[in-house]
Amino acid sequence: MDPVAALELRSVELQIPRNNKDHHTEDLGSSKLILRRGQIFILTMVFSRPFQPQKDHLTFVAETGPEPTELLGTRATFFLAQTRPENVWSASDFMTDSNSLQVSIFSPASAVIGHYTLKLVISEGQGPGVTYPLGNFILLFNPWSTEDDVYLPSETLLREYIMSDYGFIYKGQTNSITSRPWNYGQFEEDIIDICFEILNKSLYFLKNPSKDHSQRNNVVYVCRVVSAMINSNDDSGVLQGNWGEDYSQGTSPLEWNGSVAILRQWSARGGQPVKYGQCWVFASVMCTVMRCLGVPTRVVSNFHSAHNTDGNLTIDTYYDRTAEMLTAERPDKIWNFHVWNECWMIRKDLPPGYNGWQVLDPTPQQTSSGLFCCGPASVKAIKEGDIQLPYDTPFVYAEVNADEVVWLFEGGQVQEILAHNTSYIGKAISTKMVGSDERLDITSSYKYPEGSSEERSVFIKASWKLLERRRNASSLLDLLGSESFKAKPVQLQLHLAKAPMWGQDLLLMLYVQRVPVRDRVQGPVGLTVRFCAQALLHGGGTRKPFWRHILHLNVDFEKELQWPFVLPYSSYRDKLTDEKLIHVAGIAELEETGQFILVLKDFSLEPPHLSIEVFERAEVGKALNIHITLTNTLMVPLNNCAMVLEGSGLINGQMTKDLGILMAGHTIRIHLELYPIKAGPHQLQVLISSSEVKEIKGYKDILVAAALAS
Repeated sequence: MDPVAALELRSVELQIPRNNKDHHTEDLGSSKLILRRGQIFILTMVFSRPFQPQKDHLTFVAETGPEPTELLGTRATFFLAQTRPENVWSASDFMTDSNSLQVSIFSPASAVIGHYTLKLVISEGQGPGVTYPLGNFILLFNPWSTEDDVYLPSETLLREYIMSDYGFIYKGQTNSITSRPWNYGQFEEDIIDICFEILNKSLYFLKNPSKDHSQRNNVVYVCRVVSAMINSNDDSGVLQGNWGEDYSQGTSPLEWNGSVAILRQWSARGGQPVKYGQCWVFASVMCTVMRCLGVPTRVVSNFHSAHNTDGNLTIDTYYDRTAEMLTAERPDKIWNFHVWNECWMIRKDLPPGYNGWQVLDPTPQQTSSGLFCCGPASVKAIKEGDIQLPYDTPFVYAEVNADEVVWLFEGGQVQEILAHNTSYIGKAISTKMVGSDERLDITSSYKYPEGSSEERSVFIKASWKLLERRRNASSLLDLLGSESFKAKPVQLQLHLAKAPMWGQDLLLMLYVQRVPVRDRVQGPVGLTVRFCAQALLHGGGTRKPFWRHILHLNVDFEKELQWPFVLPYSSYRDKLTDEKLIHVAGIAELEETGQFILVLKDFSLEPPHLSIEVFERAEVGKALNIHITLTNTLMVPLNNCAMVLEGSGLINGQMTKDLGILMAGHTIRIHLELYPIKAGPHQLQVLISSSEVKEIKGYKDILVAAALAS
């Protein structure tokens, strides 16, 4: 061969299996080169003759987005060098072997994420070069890189918050928290492309595609875009919210098992919002997208979560003297629980000390910079009351710290304050424990212990910042300095005497205790207690009462009474929402003084229990027998029963089966075979829904072994 002939590229090997493994992306597929920024990848080129460094000039060009430019950071041009410069695009550490050349390509940890094309320009001297395409790759955030803003220095945490494709959502009530399995499925083959499709349908992209792409190096920016795009209030977002009770035009939020079916449906229909989502669905889908893009993410539930629209840090609720919770005209509310995300990142846009977990909330509650999105708000800033820091920190602070003021309302106006609850809101803030199926309480990350001097000090600090422009408009500042309300001679508590099962009578117990009060006669006290039960809505409101009860009691000094009563199934059977939540309130009137005492109990009714059993070792490609058992423990049949199975690595997509009617007291046993797809830890999620109970869920953790070599 002529040693001075022009160098020509004959072939290129992207070494996808090796590079994807090195970049922790092998679970995303083997057909595409998927890389993480701030890390080298290897490629091998075969030329028409041996490469001669003194004669042959190689220039590499990496481009992403429409109309890429060096100025916007969407185009990088770099030359072959023997040593690698710091934190810029480079090609170095090359090795030659006959006509082949192996090169290490490095992308900086500040590079724009997205779909890239890589080209090679071969030239001699100052003459024009010949351009060859080398291939395409996807670049993601890199939480393994110390230089990346999403760096997380723990392999254990990375396994949970990047590599785990299943988890749990915590729902229910503070005193009866339930866990629901969820299939994040971020490694399903088409999900990574759908994630970038989401970015490319955002209003920011549609307004200025080049500028939008140039900002995708910034994790704060990307998080805000995704937060806005998971809901569809402003754009062609993924999910349409529905907090009503008619889901006939789509799927009830209770009936989703995971994110994959939602994302695929959104993509297949050209970006039409999927019906329907509520907070846990929005947050779970965002978790899938962010983990797929390389941002450590978890799903967090906040119980008794305030939605404080006027920023005064108080939520007012109203009762009449019959203990009926009244509908408030103001939009403030207390969700019985609310679910959001935390993403891990360095906040270069904030003063030092606010790195780490940041709240992002894709549920459309209020606008931020004109769009329905929320965050990132530093969890540390929330704990310290530094609500002036971006983004949306005052709103999140109120979600976990607002005070509840309960009013007695009669004759068209408020009569008196029944309670000022400083510790009711922001309870049992929960997420999945790392490496476990257990729940982790992270309330202490968000606030100091309730009632502590630090907690009240932070609350007052945040309050003055929020209210400094409108002090006269709020009752809060009066309450902040107030003493506890006039002492009451009787204390009331309401408890469930046994676990509340849907379809059964509910047994409640009222505990009444006489307590000493200064300047009072210590004789018996007469009480009239009026009880009212209402269906509780997820947003904290109620339906009209479906049950009332009155007790007349006399309580001697320093004595305690226990009074049982029954809330019959016949009273609530057709009155509840699909979430099966009940709000029981009691207002006791002291016959001697006319004082009122409020007692409350919220609870969710438990569905029948689902059992899933696997008796054998799971192996890729080998039949695995699954045994599912459900006993109808209710007093009524379950009609139109249907089962949906899901589990990334175990099932491709979903399996569905109609089960018909399950009579009261009867048991159904289902046997089926799965053929696991991927080795490693996986979770099988099972949902059985019926006309009467929408959400009977169970799960089974399954460790799948690699296929034995034949």
